[in-house]
Amino acid sequence: MADTAATSRRTFLKQAAMAGAGFTIVPRHVLGADGQPSANDRINHAVIGCGGMGNGHIGYVLQDKGARLVAVSDVDSQRLAKARERGGPDCKAYNDFREMLDVESIDCCHVATPPHWHALQNLAALDAGCDVWAEKPMTRTIDEGQYIIDAVRRNGRVFRLNTWFRLYGGFYGLGSTVKPLKKLIASGALGWPLTVRVSRHTGFHWKTSMWSGKIDVPPEPVPPELDYDRWLGPAPYKPYFRHRVHGSFRGYWDYDGGGLADMGQHYLDPVQYLLDKDDTSPVEVEAYAPWPPHEDAVGLWGRVWMRYADGCTLILESCEWGEEETRDRPYIEGPEGKVYPGFRTDPPELAERVKELPEPEPMISDFNVSMRTRRAFGLNERNGNRSNLLVHLANAAIRTGRKLTFDPVRQEFVGDEAANRLVHQPMRAPWRLA
Repeated sequence: MADTAATSRRTFLKQAAMAGAGFTIVPRHVLGADGQPSANDRINHAVIGCGGMGNGHIGYVLQDKGARLVAVSDVDSQRLAKARERGGPDCKAYNDFREMLDVESIDCCHVATPPHWHALQNLAALDAGCDVWAEKPMTRTIDEGQYIIDAVRRNGRVFRLNTWFRLYGGFYGLGSTVKPLKKLIASGALGWPLTVRVSRHTGFHWKTSMWSGKIDVPPEPVPPELDYDRWLGPAPYKPYFRHRVHGSFRGYWDYDGGGLADMGQHYLDPVQYLLDKDDTSPVEVEAYAPWPPHEDAVGLWGRVWMRYADGCTLILESCEWGEEETRDRPYIEGPEGKVYPGFRTDPPELAERVKELPEPEPMISDFNVSMRTRRAFGLNERNGNRSNLLVHLANAAIRTGRKLTFDPVRQEFVGDEAANRLVHQPMRAPWRLA
């Protein structure tokens, strides 16, 4: 896109006061941008977070002939330098994402940082007038999701969550079966309510041991390339040791939620879509896990049950702790039929019946289409928030050690003050959501 806002943006910045927690974030329409790219314009992209997933996002942009990578941001100077070099001579590098949003003319901002940053950076990008391509999990806490929904609406932006199995069908151990499963369930052939088992035995590895945190680790010197205070940002201050940051941050509650948060939206968003639950959440959740959980390090768990108001049930099994269920169990089971991994059905004729059933309603699966037409992407802030809630409900049951009742409308636990402290978690000053 032509940089129509550059001059006015620079003029504004000369007058802007640098105060509080950061730079002034100004929506692009205030600075003269039209708010959306035309069909003939290249779309300006920027990426916040240049680690493993961030480099994946850089690759998405560089492979798109209709895109231009204008800027990258990271608090690790080595990663930032490599990303800047990969981006080419016209790509600028920023240690502080807020400066990048203020200075650059950005149409689409990719947020590929650890989840404790997701809400703040998504909000900053949306309020700066950017469309957002965000990494999962959508947020680190339950209450942060509504802030993003509100920001998308008030800024007239489009939002994409980076998990795509409901859209493209390739679905881990089940293969390309999302669309036929949707057709079969919608037909009523399996009956109702349904039980869905998301287990290693049905094709889903929860990475529970892989993303467990470490305890009683002595502090280590912060490496010179890492701005550790800025990496922590809104998270509580904890002494540095290398396992806390970069890829292994997933093992610590302050930043993420273990394998459940790493894989949960991949595995559970298609389930939510299959069960037609994009506008609601379970009303009960219970977990089988070691007790007590560590206050800092994410640990092992065995099984989680979640039940919707209509009786549909989700069963998550890690198969890494405690007693396992029988291996030969269906992925989806209803009173009239079952579906096993590989789309093996009981009765067998159900698999053949799918060919005659109507196709599901189409969804936009190309974010360029969403950005150019202003139509919602298939996995967006609303349905993404609901699948994100499934992750946080499971982890809340693990961390409280008791059965919880949840209000899907208020998005809070019923009569449980301790559980609701997980819904609303304070940020380290001066960071705040509003």
